[in-house]
Amino acid sequence: MNLWHLSHEGLDLEDPANEPQYNKPGFLELGVSPEAAPDKPTYITISFEKGIPVAIDGEKMDGVSLIKKLNKIGGENGIGLFDVVENRLVGMKSRGVYETPGGTILYHAHDVLETICLDKETQHYKAGLALKYADLVYNGQWYTPLREAMDAFVDKTQETCTGEVKLKLYKGNIINAGVTSPYTLYSEDFASFGEDDVYDQKDSAGFINLFGLPIKVKAMLDAERNK
Repeated sequence: MNLWHLSHEGLDLEDPANEPQYNKPGFLELGVSPEAAPDKPTYITISFEKGIPVAIDGEKMDGVSLIKKLNKIGGENGIGLFDVVENRLVGMKSRGVYETPGGTILYHAHDVLETICLDKETQHYKAGLALKYADLVYNGQWYTPLREAMDAFVDKTQETCTGEVKLKLYKGNIINAGVTSPYTLYSEDFASFGEDDVYDQKDSAGFINLFGLPIKVKAMLDAERNK
C-alpha cells in the first residue's frame, strides 16, 4: 500500500474465475464497494494548471493533500476498483485487484480536460505513447533516455491543459458534469448542427471524393485483376 493505491493478490484471487469479495468486511481498505456507496451522488470540481491538479472545489492544496482528499472522496463512493490479469516482465500472467480511488478520479478528470485542450492528432498520438510509457515504468526503466524524451513531449502537450473539470461520483461510476478551459479548442459556432456560415456544406462532396480516392482506385484495380 502507498499513497497512490493498494493491491490485493494471492489466495483465492490467484484464480481469475473467482470474484473479488468486495463486500466482505475487511477486504477493502481505501473505500467501499459500489453497492455499499451512498445513494446520493457526490459532485467535485478539480482545477488544473498546465496539466497539474492544483485544487478541489476551489480549495488550493499540494499534491499529497489533494490525492489524500480524492482517496477519501473516491473511496466513499466506491471509485477505483480494478480487477486485472497483468503481464509480468518475466513472462507470467498474474491477477491483481487494486484500489486506486484518487488516481482513478485524477486520470479521468485529466482525460476530460485534454479533450478540449489538445488537437486531434496530438491527443491520439499521446494516447498511443502512454502504452509505451506505462511499459517503461512497469518494467523499472525510469532512468532511461527514452523516458526523459517522452516526458519532454508530454510537458509540451500540457502547456495549454489549464481549466476545471466537474465530475459526478456515484456508486463506482465517474460521470462527466462539465469542463471549461481558457485554452479550449471547442467552438460552439463551428460545432453547431444548425445552419451556419462556418463552411459551405457543398464542400463535403469534394472532400469525400478525395478522401476516398485511394480506396476507390484499389477497388477498381482489384476488379480488373480479378476478371
